[in-house]
Amino acid sequence: MSVVLGLNAFHPDSSACILRDGHLLAAVEEERFNRIKHWAGLPVQATRYCLQEAGVSLNEVSAIAINSDPHANLCRRALFTLLNRPRIDLIRDRLLSRRKRGEVVSLLASKLDMGDFSGEVHLVEHHLAHVASAFLISPFNDAALLSVDGFGDFTSTASGFGNDCSISIGERTYFPHSLGIFYETVTHFLGFKRYGDEYKVMGLAPYGRPEFVAEMERIVRISDDGEFRLDLRYFRHHTGVPTFKWESCEPAAEDYFSEEFVELLGTPREPSEPLTQRHKDLAHSAQILYERALFQLLRRNYEQYGCNAVVLSGGCAFNSVANGKIRSNTPFEKVFVQPAAGDAGGALGAALYVCHVLGNNARSFRMQNAYFGPQYSDECILSEMSRRAEDLSRHGFPPSLLDVDELCRTVAAALADGKVVGWFQGRMEWGPRALGNRSILADPRRSEMKQILNSKIKHRESFRPFAPSVLRERVKDWFEDDDDVPFMMKVLTVREDRRHVIPAVTHVDGSARLQTVSREQNPKFYRLIEEFEALTGVPMVLNTSFNENEPIVNSVEDALDCFLRTEMDMIVIGNRILTRSGRGEGRKLESAGHGHDTLAYDRV
Repeated sequence: MSVVLGLNAFHPDSSACILRDGHLLAAVEEERFNRIKHWAGLPVQATRYCLQEAGVSLNEVSAIAINSDPHANLCRRALFTLLNRPRIDLIRDRLLSRRKRGEVVSLLASKLDMGDFSGEVHLVEHHLAHVASAFLISPFNDAALLSVDGFGDFTSTASGFGNDCSISIGERTYFPHSLGIFYETVTHFLGFKRYGDEYKVMGLAPYGRPEFVAEMERIVRISDDGEFRLDLRYFRHHTGVPTFKWESCEPAAEDYFSEEFVELLGTPREPSEPLTQRHKDLAHSAQILYERALFQLLRRNYEQYGCNAVVLSGGCAFNSVANGKIRSNTPFEKVFVQPAAGDAGGALGAALYVCHVLGNNARSFRMQNAYFGPQYSDECILSEMSRRAEDLSRHGFPPSLLDVDELCRTVAAALADGKVVGWFQGRMEWGPRALGNRSILADPRRSEMKQILNSKIKHRESFRPFAPSVLRERVKDWFEDDDDVPFMMKVLTVREDRRHVIPAVTHVDGSARLQTVSREQNPKFYRLIEEFEALTGVPMVLNTSFNENEPIVNSVEDALDCFLRTEMDMIVIGNRILTRSGRGEGRKLESAGHGHDTLAYDRV
């Protein structure tokens, strides 16, 4: 028996996973336990959970795989240091970070108190771990590989080919050139300063026009052969500016734009300033430039390897807008992106690489769903509810235990009546997307639902869209591309004649970042959507993450806390329901272009 523990440590989105004989047993980000977004320290609680889920102690682990190799690209690092002479404090910080990663195993052993580790430690280069994390769990036996992010082990982009258990990387783009840094720089320039805010630019872009494409082309130069280069006059990341600031292991990135960047694009926006049309145009133009560069990289991959399938990984693989356009803008016919494509997923990639490529195990595990986190028994659910009985006394406590059929009918009726429902089921999702186990659900037909969710529950920017979770077999009737999107990693275009029916999940440009739901992947969530369709004729529900400007809820306690401090109407934990008092009448369905017929839209 082979047990491999994978780690992403002392890096944003710290995480752990565990495999037994090539099968993934558990995977989770540390932030879900300590409630600090993008936590960048040691994944102690995540590791403890993985070991407990596998039923092993640390001394029973065969190997530990870490998704970083400080010796990778060492000559290039040394040459860059000699030629550019970065600040001494930057060199000191990087050496300290490298030392920390070298002590990961001993630090974990001291904090876990779950035995001593005596197996092998494998350091897997950052982008090798990324491509392994996507390819080795993909449905493809052969595929082109592409990893794009900020930087890892002195590399920003890596492309290659995977065949069965073999992975080869043929092309790399090295520091300081990076599409991830370009997009992050624009993100900060637009006033979105928190680590990981790039998705806000992606959501803002459809409101803009291509007014600044010529300027973006000066910042990033794309060649016909697929290469791209940053014009370094517009950046500071290569001059000694630290990649991250660390505040209690919460990453906070620096501004990378230079004075020349400001001269080219104007005054940067402060976070407190309103968004103007200029800011929207900048976001739109940056998205266009990113897509051009990505599609050129992919066309080069196709020419090199001649395979019609591609897997994407790295932080830039979260650009679901671009992902949804790959099949129409490149020769690739099949695209796979795993649910934790960013740095958290590197833990999985490192473990898979050690297990399959180095361990010669056959690829018997293909990822069908993303449910690899903690789950809670009904006894645990009722115990936590009872502990909070005083807080919950006004909300239907004690709740009755319903069977699945009655539960789904009750919740579907509540959604159709305009209620907002916290839905907490089974094992927590791996990756940053809520996929029907830690979700807030609502009626996609109600145009006012965006405002209700943003102002009363999510407390986030009004321009950001919400996602639909759609029955897999109904996709072709509602979207222009009949694609499988189980992990919510692609944006597709809603059919024009359907957009007025589902305004709450249709973005301003007629698109939606959907999740396809099959009965095999998530039977209970599928059943709920079926019941909603039976009532309304609409085979989808609005699905957003169960949180309030925090990591997605993990425990029953997290879920109840979020329910009590927001204005959710109902919470469903396991097969138990609590309904907020004074909210029994629902919300009337009325909006421009919507009449009574929307309540029972003809089923297709």
